[in-house]
Amino acid sequence: MGTPYLRLTKKIMTLAFMVSFAAVPAWAQTLPSLQPLIDAASPGDVITPAPGVYAGPLLIDKAVTLDGRGQVTIDSGGVGSVIVLKADGATLRGLHLQNTGESHNDLDSGIQVRGNYNVIKDNVISDNLFGIDIQQSNNNIVARNRIGSKDFDLGVRGDGIRLWYSNENRIEDNTITDSRDMVVWYSRDNTIASNVISGGRYGLHFMYAQYNLVKDNRFEANSVGTFLMYSDGVEMRNNRISHGIGATGMGIGMKESSDVTLEDNTIVYCATGIYMDVSPYQPDTTNRIRRNYLAFNSIGMLFHNDWTGNVLEDNRFESNFVQVSVNAGASAQRNDWDGNYWDDYQGFDRDGDGIGDSAHETRVYADRLWMDVPAASFFKGSAVLSMLDFLERLAPFSEPIILLKDPRPKMSPDVKVARAPTAERENNDPDSDSKIKYDPFGLSKRVPKYMQQ
Repeated sequence: MGTPYLRLTKKIMTLAFMVSFAAVPAWAQTLPSLQPLIDAASPGDVITPAPGVYAGPLLIDKAVTLDGRGQVTIDSGGVGSVIVLKADGATLRGLHLQNTGESHNDLDSGIQVRGNYNVIKDNVISDNLFGIDIQQSNNNIVARNRIGSKDFDLGVRGDGIRLWYSNENRIEDNTITDSRDMVVWYSRDNTIASNVISGGRYGLHFMYAQYNLVKDNRFEANSVGTFLMYSDGVEMRNNRISHGIGATGMGIGMKESSDVTLEDNTIVYCATGIYMDVSPYQPDTTNRIRRNYLAFNSIGMLFHNDWTGNVLEDNRFESNFVQVSVNAGASAQRNDWDGNYWDDYQGFDRDGDGIGDSAHETRVYADRLWMDVPAASFFKGSAVLSMLDFLERLAPFSEPIILLKDPRPKMSPDVKVARAPTAERENNDPDSDSKIKYDPFGLSKRVPKYMQQ
């Protein structure tokens, strides 16, 4: 029986689905539909349609398996989503889903998932606005799908995979090409592994998403490889990110994100390798950046501001035009730099232990021009700016800012560095008071208010 409210809700959903189907062009309505087979099936049934093209949209509201065996195409006729899955424990596999509507408000998708413990694998999802939209759904598996968006301008395409308030899902071995973003918003404890994502805006975009694992993925030719916004406890391991180019291109970006682990990632051929903005944000937290390979980027690592709380160990900085930079004329030396490999290190290793005898220091000379005035970066690498930088190093007009100091630089990338407990590590900047924020004008030495801090 149910309450009047539930009966009314079911009637509205049924009417909306009928209206959506009625809006399908006449040519698509001539195609056979799989909806009668689905309606007649019982939970646990396996539906294997004959090879061919069928009309969408479809509503699946029970735990059935729909297996196209790679020979079934479902065409939504340019209206709505191809499949709306409102069930727990269903399986969709071996299907070609195509030709959704173009409504961003309705999230027209190849598959809309509104249930738990479903398996979506081995499907081809093409010419759809959104690929797979997972909303308020947990413990689903999305694996080995090939996903593409409609041929629109990048900003108005849909997302390849979208997680919204969805937890403990596994997104694995998918290939996403020429979609807008892959987004994980307000979602936690998801695993995103072994996917190939290319030709998009954000390869992977976290927003208010905690404790997600990202490993063994390839992000290629996206404007941004991965960006974390207000997302804590994220782990990124063994990912390859390349060719994040353009004015805002970057490999990995973080804004106000804490307790993040970046380990064993390769970031190459990007405008900026790693970008940090007020991260970590939460008090008494640390971001761990270890054993990453940053090479052939315009800027290896860019800090938006003077910040602290990042531990950078055993990373490899090689053949970047600028290894590390900080906006607004600030410094990055309040972070813990230790045992990184710098291909521009100019020291010696007289005792042969594989560690430089002197600290690696990065000082800012003419680079201040484009660091303080971003528009001047247009001339970065030009003969004029290179000459100014040479003259500034030869006879500095003022004391150059120390950007960072690594006390134990490696002479080669494969050297192992023994580490003491964190509390015993030496201060990277013994001449400064760590309690005082970066002080470019020397106020801490001249103004009593600052001397007392």
